[in-house]
Amino acid sequence: MPDPNGHPSPTGPYLAEGPRAALRRFTDADAAEFTARARESRTLHHPWLFPPERAAAYAAYTATLARDPAREGFLVCERGGGGADGAIAGFVNINNIVLGGFRCGALGYGAFAHAAGRGLMGEALGLVMGLAFGPLGLHRLEANIQPGNAASIALVRRAGFRLEGFSPDFLHIDGAWRDHERWAITAPAAEAP
Repeated sequence: MPDPNGHPSPTGPYLAEGPRAALRRFTDADAAEFTARARESRTLHHPWLFPPERAAAYAAYTATLARDPAREGFLVCERGGGGADGAIAGFVNINNIVLGGFRCGALGYGAFAHAAGRGLMGEALGLVMGLAFGPLGLHRLEANIQPGNAASIALVRRAGFRLEGFSPDFLHIDGAWRDHERWAITAPAAEAP
């Protein structure tokens, strides 16, 4: 059941859990770990995305997520015991949420270098889809991906997203308008509200 702000209510520290990954909200206490992971992951992320690398940028980023009803933000955390349990592995955000007859949101996500290639983001994306198509009441999720970002395309393809088209000069990233492929998935008919 959603909380008063419309966010899914956690039943413990996590909003959703899988065998190796779990989702939770961003907190102020995560700033040091998140920004350190972002700095460590510059090579992995460039030129596709630029998560906040400093405390002030993190605070602004999370404040926007918290106050904007058209955005949902989730930290991807490792599970399974050991020293990595609870460590931040990445993030998945649902942006530009539109309800009414559209009920759609656009994904933004990134793995951190220490967690890349381990299947955690695939598991986390499945958890986000469960929240999006369940408690959040969305019908459609979109992922707009630069054509050269093979890892991101493989991630959404494995999750069942379909390629819907190509948009030249679609998003302004790193100082220029970038072409993007448009990928999308809709809620299974059995789960539609």
